[in-house]
Amino acid sequence: MKNIKGAGKTGAIILGVSFVWFTTHFGGGFASGAQIYSYFVRYGVWCLFMPVLAMLYNAIFFAYSLRFARKHGVYDYRSYNNAFYGKFAPVFSNLFEVLYICVMCVAPAVAFATGGATLSELTGLPYLLCTFLIGVFIFIVAIFGTDLVRRVASVLSVCIIAGLLIVYIPNIISGFSGIREAVSSMTAAELPVGDALYSAFLYGTFQLSNIAVFVQHARSFEKPKDAVKSMGVGFVVNSLMMVMVILGLMTVYTDPGAAEQSVPTLFMVQNGVGASFMTPLISVLIILGAVSTAVNMVAAMVKRVCGERRADEEVAKGTDKKENSENRKGINISKKEIVAALVCCIVDFGIAQFGLLTLIQKAYSAIAYLAIPVILIPYVIHMIITRFDTKTE
Repeated sequence: MKNIKGAGKTGAIILGVSFVWFTTHFGGGFASGAQIYSYFVRYGVWCLFMPVLAMLYNAIFFAYSLRFARKHGVYDYRSYNNAFYGKFAPVFSNLFEVLYICVMCVAPAVAFATGGATLSELTGLPYLLCTFLIGVFIFIVAIFGTDLVRRVASVLSVCIIAGLLIVYIPNIISGFSGIREAVSSMTAAELPVGDALYSAFLYGTFQLSNIAVFVQHARSFEKPKDAVKSMGVGFVVNSLMMVMVILGLMTVYTDPGAAEQSVPTLFMVQNGVGASFMTPLISVLIILGAVSTAVNMVAAMVKRVCGERRADEEVAKGTDKKENSENRKGINISKKEIVAALVCCIVDFGIAQFGLLTLIQKAYSAIAYLAIPVILIPYVIHMIITRFDTKTE
């Protein structure tokens, strides 16, 4: 009986961490369809296969990093980087910090842009005004509602996934003829596989920066090899969801206006089945996904700038964790935290004015190029020299 319970707990942890990968990967850019269209659909029929390769690429690196973190007991990304890069840590750990700050600026800006573009499509209001309204809302929630967002994050993610299934599956079924037309059009265009492969490579490479988020979850694994199982499950889930989104977007691929849409999912719904019901549904889900992502990112940057106020002092005095937590809830928001959140939101608002498609196509690619020397190349060298971290020192 104990073995059964233990196996069940281990299985739950493996599934839980794989779900962390999906919820991290999934955000406003994913829900809007802009990421998937920009990096896959516009490169022709190869879009049906490239997401699987991109996720396999990610699964290998994520499994390697989580296995390393669990094996060596390093669960915050700074300690992890210092252990992983070894004698080169003074250089690469700091380069990783630069990369991480870039991600923390661009990702919330994409969320601003996603929410703003969706709101603009729905209301007809100017994009600038819509991103401003989204920004004000994110600032207020980041200051006063971060704990609430964190508590409902899992439920919100499940709701968004369920909403996507409700929206995409009927449209895929009803638009199957459109998918066939899209395949014919894509095949006739004879777009080179090299371009599609390179785009998938860039997509997978900018996702590697999520290693900083993942390593903390390695602590929950019973054994290091559980990381491989967990990322295997994550690979299947992420691949299936990406292919589903691609099939949905292919139903409107031949429409002349599809390529110019900043929110392709909304365009698909407006031209698909049940538009009157599904348009407000998917719009709300996209905005919620964007807001929750931005709030978490802004809150993380505020914490990074301001640190944990009073917490270290209370721990130093011997205060237990429960009491410390209860006391922390009663602490008012400091002016420094408000200013830090405001500055973050202003910077993200400014970056968002470049537009959703520009941020996804250009800024994410720039992050990918930064990740090549900081993550990709060092990791490949590490895998070779240490024989996938099995070589005895």
